[in-house]
Amino acid sequence: MRPLFALAAAAVLLACQRDEKAAPPAPASTSAAAPATVADRPLFRLEAQLMGTKFAVTLSGGPQERAEGVIQAAFAEVDRVDKLMSEWREDSDVSAVNRKAGAEPVAVSTETFEVVRRAVDLSARSRGAFDVTWAALRGLWDFKAQPPRLPDGAAVKAALARTGWQKVKLDTVGRTVQLAEPGMALGLGGIAKGYAIDRAVSVLRENGFTDFIVDGGGDLFVAGEKQPGVPWRIGVQHPRERERLLVSMPMRDAAVVTSGDYERYFDLDGRRYHHILDLATGMPADKSVAVTVRASDATLADAVATAIFVLGPEDGMALANGMPGVDAAILTPDGRTLTTTGLAGHFPARWRD
Repeated sequence: MRPLFALAAAAVLLACQRDEKAAPPAPASTSAAAPATVADRPLFRLEAQLMGTKFAVTLSGGPQERAEGVIQAAFAEVDRVDKLMSEWREDSDVSAVNRKAGAEPVAVSTETFEVVRRAVDLSARSRGAFDVTWAALRGLWDFKAQPPRLPDGAAVKAALARTGWQKVKLDTVGRTVQLAEPGMALGLGGIAKGYAIDRAVSVLRENGFTDFIVDGGGDLFVAGEKQPGVPWRIGVQHPRERERLLVSMPMRDAAVVTSGDYERYFDLDGRRYHHILDLATGMPADKSVAVTVRASDATLADAVATAIFVLGPEDGMALANGMPGVDAAILTPDGRTLTTTGLAGHFPARWRD
């Protein structure tokens, strides 16, 4: 299971077309690859359980004789990133920073420092809609409780006092990270998985692969094309009908991530409570139903999808339009769909009648 309060819950589904000759994908966590043939170029797919979710790599074309080893190297890279940045691993950089909250700065790896720096930068740019200090609220919301129940209001208020991206102190020279107050906690769940996907992409490219999809629990990076002249297509899940795709569209050399209110949630007294929290209130953000972001890299797409979801239509579109190379589609509670220019025409004007 992924952490319940991971900020970006992706629900982008890979829609790989297969013909009758295609073999089924390998089972999760397998160490044996499953080749398949579609048209005139073979597909090769392998899956593994990483970062609390299912990662999968699908390769199109050669060099097929090295496919399994290279995919396993990509998975190893994802695991390496997780060991650095997971707040769920006691020996990670992030856990070390959290243990020293309010006490002293902690030297971290170059990669962890850069991901935290990017996270803090987006936190500032989104005015806290994306905030890496959300983890102070961990455990207050239980989306598995039966019967469903709301957290104690006083506990939420106390936890919110221990949040705030402005309290994350970065020292570029010493490469240290410090949380200014006791009880604060970093949570990179809304950006580290995107970074891990980007690192997997680098491994594949460094080994000569140009046409592939890296899928990290529904967060995708799509490279090249499925067949010569035939693009990869990705599908975006309908937010209220799990088995239905709202959108199917071609994609090439881009990351695509969707954040939605339908992955971890409960309904109580006619209202939906989900895991994407607005740190202005400590409550689930209520201005969006789902947000799909396309960007040049998965690190950015992962974090921006959460920020836009919390900001909602007006401010979210302003954020997307102000970021070169970023496109977004926002599904609103009243059934509208708002898109930037790059995604116009791919999404229906209304996702719900």
